[in-house]
Amino acid sequence: MSHPDPTLLHATRQLKALAHAGRLAALRAVVSGPAAGTPAGQLQAQLGLAASTLSHHLGDLTEAGLLRAERQGTTIRYAARFDQLKALTEYLWQDCCGGGCDPNCC
Repeated sequence: MSHPDPTLLHATRQLKALAHAGRLAALRAVVSGPAAGTPAGQLQAQLGLAASTLSHHLGDLTEAGLLRAERQGTTIRYAARFDQLKALTEYLWQDCCGGGCDPNCC
């Protein structure tokens, strides 16, 4: 594979970011939070992770395009990038059943 599809590379980066229990838990916590975002401190209390560990995980998810971070004074709020999450799941399913979805399998 000399010239991989850019969409494949993008999906690979996003899936790699999700391939850790701490990052997946952080993403799920953000997704279940308010649309405007959840403060990092609240995520830390909810997940019970060390601040530096959580910061690293949130940074990886943000870099992969799955979260957006917005600073408000001394607080950083993290919000899900639902457009990116939806695009990733659509990419995973796009060729299901040979491109014609069969209600019995998908």
